[in-house]
Amino acid sequence: MTTSSRFIAILAASLLLGGTAFAQTAAPTAPATPAPTSKMAPATKKVQKPRTAASLECSKEATAKGLHGKERKKFLSGCKAKATNPN
Repeated sequence: MTTSSRFIAILAASLLLGGTAFAQTAAPTAPATPAPTSKMAPATKKVQKPRTAASLECSKEATAKGLHGKERKKFLSGCKAKATNPN
């Protein structure tokens, strides 16, 4: 037998016997907590506070003025502050 044929025989035997070593692993255990039924299901819903009349009125004004983004947020905070402290 030549060296290359011995090498091929050893390689083939190691591949065949190496597969059985991995087949002897233990089965994974079940997780302690049950998995959620859906990945899209929310964990908990955030409870929102009811909006005040002043908040709704300020929002309507901002929509009428066409405000968006930071400008809208700034307007709403100022409007709500004026509604709670009319001084």
